[in-house]
Amino acid sequence: IEQPTFPKITEMCVKMIRRVNDEEGIKKLVNETFQKLWFTPTPHHDKEAMTRKILNITDVVAACRDTGYDWFEQLLQNLLKSEEDASYKPVKKACTQLVDNLVEHILKYEESLSDSDNKGVNSGRLVACITTLFLFSKIRPQLMVKHAMTMQPYLTTKCSTQNDFMVICNVAKILELVVPLMEHPSETFLATIEEDLMKLIIKYGMTVVQHCVSCLGAVVNKVTQNYKFVWACFNRYYGALSKLKSQHQEDPNSTILTANKPALLRSLFTVGALCRHFDFDQEDFKGNSKVNIKDKVLELLMYFTKHSDEEVQTKAIIGLGFAFIQHPSLMFEQEVKTLYNSILSDKNCSVNLKIQVLKNLQTYLQEEDTRMQQADRDWKKVAKQEDLKEMGDISSGMSSSIMQLYLKQVLEAFFHTQSSVRHFALNVIALTLNQGLIHPVQCVPYLIAMGTDPEPSMRNKADQQLVEIDKKYAGFIHMKAVAGMKMSYQVQQAINTCPKDPVRGFRHDESSSALCSHLYSMIRGNRQHRRAFLISLLNLFDDTAKTEVNMLLYIADNLACFPYQTQEEPLFIMHHIDITLSVSGSNLLQSFKESMVKDKKKERKPSSDEETDSDSNSGSESESEEEASKPRRLRKRVDSDSDSDEENDINAVMKCLPENSAPLIEFANVSQGILLLLMLKQHLKNLCGFSDSKIQKYSPSESAKVYDKAINRKTGVHFHPKQTLDFLRSDMANSKITEEVKRSIVKQYLDFKLLMEHLDPDEEEEDGEVSASTNARNKAITSLLGGGSPKNNAAETEDDESDGEDRGGGTSGVRRR
Repeated sequence: IEQPTFPKITEMCVKMIRRVNDEEGIKKLVNETFQKLWFTPTPHHDKEAMTRKILNITDVVAACRDTGYDWFEQLLQNLLKSEEDASYKPVKKACTQLVDNLVEHILKYEESLSDSDNKGVNSGRLVACITTLFLFSKIRPQLMVKHAMTMQPYLTTKCSTQNDFMVICNVAKILELVVPLMEHPSETFLATIEEDLMKLIIKYGMTVVQHCVSCLGAVVNKVTQNYKFVWACFNRYYGALSKLKSQHQEDPNSTILTANKPALLRSLFTVGALCRHFDFDQEDFKGNSKVNIKDKVLELLMYFTKHSDEEVQTKAIIGLGFAFIQHPSLMFEQEVKTLYNSILSDKNCSVNLKIQVLKNLQTYLQEEDTRMQQADRDWKKVAKQEDLKEMGDISSGMSSSIMQLYLKQVLEAFFHTQSSVRHFALNVIALTLNQGLIHPVQCVPYLIAMGTDPEPSMRNKADQQLVEIDKKYAGFIHMKAVAGMKMSYQVQQAINTCPKDPVRGFRHDESSSALCSHLYSMIRGNRQHRRAFLISLLNLFDDTAKTEVNMLLYIADNLACFPYQTQEEPLFIMHHIDITLSVSGSNLLQSFKESMVKDKKKERKPSSDEETDSDSNSGSESESEEEASKPRRLRKRVDSDSDSDEENDINAVMKCLPENSAPLIEFANVSQGILLLLMLKQHLKNLCGFSDSKIQKYSPSESAKVYDKAINRKTGVHFHPKQTLDFLRSDMANSKITEEVKRSIVKQYLDFKLLMEHLDPDEEEEDGEVSASTNARNKAITSLLGGGSPKNNAAETEDDESDGEDRGGGTSGVRRR
């Protein structure tokens, strides 16, 4: 016992053992390592080696107290299963040794607890030993049968610390598994257990009550059949609830209920817990009475769910959840459906109540899963005699019907600011999918959305569910990918704690990874699915799609940061950006022009002088537009006056603007989609080091092998669409239009116009012409994107053009690779 612990060894063991469910190679290595370390029989005379082993195991169990013990159960199951058919069973022998020695250590720690100096340490060790024994009992309860009478006295532990409560709970869980396996246990022993459990139920809080009622259920239902004992306990709490309900009905403002609140809370919880483990409508309990106990309990608990005190409501809902495990059909009652769905749907409803409803559904599904597994085990044992599988199918049908009732509301709970609500909603959906209770396709968009959650554990769980669905049903992910992207934006909106900040589509870490990168990585392997997905996303930028600006920003962020692997992927996007720009850009300019003219005419009929003035304005506008559209080289002579020319162009259009600023706002709003596409294209050019010529030469119909080269990503290239961010932050769509804003929008209009005229430089023209046209286009892009001229916006030289395919950098002034 005095043997020092080895923290580093413990830490290494914890890290290794958590890989027990990893890929096959690692899983095999973990199993072999711990078989040698823990589950190899120790010579009987080597007490020191046995003590070291016990200390190591209990240290590892103690270290995993907060993260759960699934790994231990999985490891033990794997090892025991591997030697099921073997004649020599070393793991089984080692387990027997370990259990026997753990019990010995418990007795030694118990003796040493009187020593005040080591009380804290030994109390922790005692808990770790009993927890380890419980883990063995879960997998092989037969190992603990001979030690059951040794464990029973620990139910009378005086509780003063958290460790004391843990001792009682774990002992109750061990006895629950072990007592039903004992052959002819003494009546005194059984009666003592029943009395000890009842005292604990009456005296202590929720956790103790829950485990002790569960243990009492196993002892009474499977061994003693002492139903009167349990019936008396039930009536004690049920009677107290009925009395408190009557008093509240007579006078809702009475102080009696407040004074008796602790008794009310205890009664609500305990009645529910007893109903979970005992069917009080059996004749063994109620005798010949015609009263339907489950309906009475439902009525009583439902009454307190409408109480004004949230704590009372929560306990009543917990009680209901317990009762539904014994009687799932109660969940079809209209008042229950209304209660559950209203709590899950109401955005203003308490977070605690939402979580409790989700917990109820989760516990019900977990219990059903345990029942089904037990039914399968029983079926394998007596397959030839009875059709137990059919019983399991009936139970599964009930679960499926129940989840169909509440599925929509559970899925909608993903859109909640509180991560705890999202966490429990995801647990319920994962259990529902794992049990095959619903068609998975309806959950896919929600799982894609949950894959963007800020918490890694939730992201991983949602992603894992998608992987499982993809294995079983190829094409489901692709089918719902765009819907999932849109939904992920809505989840991010719900999570966003600062509404003034636009929702972004990438994670703010070193790599700036896209929030939907896992979705893209699942789709990118299939060329047809990938292209369809990317085109669907780019179509949202079309002016006719009317997608809100922040969602476009979110999608552009994702497109900018997706984990592209081959050159074909970004080239395909840029190719379609050019197509979208040519169509949407022309429509945008046309609608802007038309709205100006129409609005001008509609406003009032101008006088003859004004008509002349207007004509001259129109003329000056058309002249300025003509001037703006001239190739760069033709305007070189008046380069010093280019700023004043631009000013004249702006002034000319400003004079033609209508008083109604709606078309201007519409233009500013719709133009954000095109701006984002421009910025996205520039970003991908910078990121991948593509030249203009490479982009123009790309054809989607080319063989996949042509563009199958890996991307050489540049570091430090970030996607920052400043204009769209400013537009969203200033809330321009809803703010008042000033003269300054009007001028900036008009300038944007003229830059768009220039860009559209030079969107595709004509490579058939002379070199100078191409250069001038490209220069005009790049000037327009630079101006549109807020003056932050990217390196690869500059015109290409002849050398660059010819070497464009092999260059890694921008289109000019960049050394070749």
